[in-house]
Amino acid sequence: MKKDDFQSPDYYRIEELFTEEQLLIRNSVREWVKEEISPIIEECAQNARFPKELISGMAAIGAFGSYIPQEYGGFGLDQISYGLIMQELERGDSGIRSTASVQTSLVMYPIWQFGNEEQKQKYLPKLASGEFVGCFGLTEPNHGSDPGAMETHFVEDGDNIVLNGAKMWISNAPMADVAVVWAKDEQGRIHGVLVEKGMKGFSAPETKGKWSLRASITGELLFDNVRVPKSNILPNKSGLGAPLLCLDSARYGIAWGAIGAAMDCYHTALNYAKERTQFGKPIAATQLQQKKLAEMITEITKAQLLTWRLGVLRNQGKATSAQISMAKRNNVHMAITIAREARQILGAMGIVGDYSIMRHQMNLESVITYEGTHDIHLLITGMDITGISAFK
Repeated sequence: MKKDDFQSPDYYRIEELFTEEQLLIRNSVREWVKEEISPIIEECAQNARFPKELISGMAAIGAFGSYIPQEYGGFGLDQISYGLIMQELERGDSGIRSTASVQTSLVMYPIWQFGNEEQKQKYLPKLASGEFVGCFGLTEPNHGSDPGAMETHFVEDGDNIVLNGAKMWISNAPMADVAVVWAKDEQGRIHGVLVEKGMKGFSAPETKGKWSLRASITGELLFDNVRVPKSNILPNKSGLGAPLLCLDSARYGIAWGAIGAAMDCYHTALNYAKERTQFGKPIAATQLQQKKLAEMITEITKAQLLTWRLGVLRNQGKATSAQISMAKRNNVHMAITIAREARQILGAMGIVGDYSIMRHQMNLESVITYEGTHDIHLLITGMDITGISAFK
């Protein structure tokens, strides 16, 4: 097992923009990743195993509910701290970051923002501590980029609703204790419904055979006349805007997380290029390899500045959905491009599990698609700058 000697690049001295608390949080998560994730992650990816043993540790470092108020078990941190946690986790593995961002932004966030006090007290502390794991059910077999056309629905029956439908590509689903499920009522209005493990007619089979996010657990959510108490409906917001607000928070975290994956690939490629000798000199002495490395650090630096500014706007309550889309699209594309270039620097060694690059590259193939595809985010920016929607 190689020692994890990762050091993050900081070409523009961006660390000077962070507070002492933000740096302390980042450094503590970085050390946790080195000690807990790095030694096992290649084995987990090779064997398609999510390391459930890490859940309590993730909770302890603030990966679950970092910005959720302390009164509900969260850490009450700011948005830049949340972003830095996602960055460090994804430096370890995109699948581990996915588990944390789903728990925080797609499960705890809607309960905190759209739930009543009873729901907050019931679920948030257990989610923050890792006692409960949650998942977010929006994507369906027939509806991905067009969630408003969802078919999952419910009808009222006394004090309950009866839920039918299916969701797929759901991170955490097979191990989730509670699912935040988006479904239409009899009038076609979308609501968030808290569906608990063990409810009759509810199942969450695991999705097998993935070549990407192999250290993350993914599944379906199937509802066959599931009776759910009406008290499990999130009361304070309905309509498609509710799940989209959750996605804003998750996409923001992805924008930071992708930088972590890119940093790891760059760090690996830079060290390898300095050590690997061909034709009597390190390959880092050749123009083509220097071009690759120089472009990598340039793109990482641009992404760092983009997310830092976005984090400032998020802290001020001024960041728009379109700005978040731009950052998610730019940074994930940046990361996957760097992963591909880094793999070339390592040559054949880039495809084996002794190095993290191919694992990052495969993971990023999912990240560039989920929570808004690369193309959809482009059209969101296009709509924002022209005022004309290309979706209809």
